[in-house]
Amino acid sequence: SKYDVINVMVVGFPDGIGVNDIMVGPDGYVQLPYAGMVKLAGLNIQEATVLISEKLGEYIKIPSMSVMIKSYGPRKIYVMGEVNKPGIYDISIDSMNVYAAISSANGVATHGRPKHIQVLRSIGDTMYYKEVNIDAFIKKHDLSQNLALQDGDIVYVPASNKIDLKEDIMPYVSIYGVYHGLTN
Repeated sequence: SKYDVINVMVVGFPDGIGVNDIMVGPDGYVQLPYAGMVKLAGLNIQEATVLISEKLGEYIKIPSMSVMIKSYGPRKIYVMGEVNKPGIYDISIDSMNVYAAISSANGVATHGRPKHIQVLRSIGDTMYYKEVNIDAFIKKHDLSQNLALQDGDIVYVPASNKIDLKEDIMPYVSIYGVYHGLTN
């Protein structure tokens, strides 16, 4: 499966060793000086610290060490349908939700239906979708409507109350499949 690109800082080494700014690639591996490629995908911070410490400890003396996440790579979200500026947007980890995605696309267009926004997500071979009412989030502060998004999600704003899955959503599913095929 796919992993996010993450920048990691290893604390406790002299600057010259080159572990103050290392990147975990989309495949979940990090390139360490001396130790080479090490898989960090699926590990929490503590487990990553132990693993890096063990790997580097075979080559250099480690007084003390800790791992910190410096930054996450961008997540790509598709915002389609009746929005003012449809397209693919990079959204930061701090604002991975429907409202941020719609805002990135300059809001719902005049003929869009904010009460019937569709969020589409592919898990394995299956496409899942959920309807969200972003009006309820804005006007009534219903936080459950501001759905958390994941990398590769599609946010689709329909033009009428009736959603025709075949006409409205299926064209995006094929784009979605190609996108995931390229990044897996």
